[in-house]
Amino acid sequence: MGRLGGIFILDKIGQVWYKEGMKLSTKSTYGLRAMLNIALKADEGATSITDIYQSEGISVSYLEQLLNKLRRNGLIKSIRGPKGGYILTRVPDKITVADIVEALEGDIYPVHCMGAHKSSDKFCKKGKGCVPKIVWVKLAKAIKDCLESVTLDDLCSEARKIEG
Repeated sequence: MGRLGGIFILDKIGQVWYKEGMKLSTKSTYGLRAMLNIALKADEGATSITDIYQSEGISVSYLEQLLNKLRRNGLIKSIRGPKGGYILTRVPDKITVADIVEALEGDIYPVHCMGAHKSSDKFCKKGKGCVPKIVWVKLAKAIKDCLESVTLDDLCSEARKIEG
């Protein structure tokens, strides 16, 4: 079997598309940017929402929603006070992109009928006899493998290379 190839495309409103088909929402793209921002500034202490807003241009109210979800999922914790903000709960090489995406989106499936919590009979008349599901299962695994193979530390390294 061939490997999953191709490119990811970031559109004008920050959504990630794979070959102009499947997309991840702005929750994932903005959440990943926020987590990267926190990781890059970890040596300086907690990163405030204002710092992330100024660096990324993501609205403060949307950042609050994303960061609360990431906090509830145990990826960051909030620090109160004048030097308050957010810090990672683990070192960046122990946080994968899959951790972030799943915290914000839930399980990622390429088609709606694959959700573990969904009855396939409700969404697909074929149920267990759905032959194309073989492809969707392989695609879901490839996506998960890809997201699990990249850590926040990997992204920090790339960001530092770009910044020079």
